Amino acid sequence: MAQREQAVELSGDVMVVKTVTEEGAEPREELVKPDLVVPGDRLVFRTNYRNTSADLVENFVVTNPLHSAVALAPDTPSSQQVSVDGGNTFGTLSELTVTEEDGTSRPAMAYDVTHLRWVLSSLEPGASGQISFYAIVR
Repeated sequence: MAQREQAVELSGDVMVVKTVTEEGAEPREELVKPDLVVPGDRLVFRTNYRNTSADLVENFVVTNPLHSAVALAPDTPSSQQVSVDGGNTFGTLSELTVTEEDGTSRPAMAYDVTHLRWVLSSLEPGASGQISFYAIVR
């Protein structure tokens, strides 16, 4: 018996996080389109999801590759599932190691991350939401 394909719609964008300072006011962060980015800029990658089916969707996995021009922000939650080997294995950053060219291994760091993953345990029909992560331009 063929399984019916799950219908989860995904869309995403990338924004630059800019600090705006106005006289007499506290600095605030604003998200702007990334017309020009330079090393050190903080970006937010957002993925919107929506269950477009009439059925409950369970254990829906969203995997986001991380472009080599950016590094995962060091303040990423420690519970975030990541990969440092091209998306072959996932775990929290503290659980992962990287093998160096000389064969030695070391603890994985935020700049080693190649992919991020989220598992959405259940999506009711019509349910929607957003997942996001921050990265720094290398």
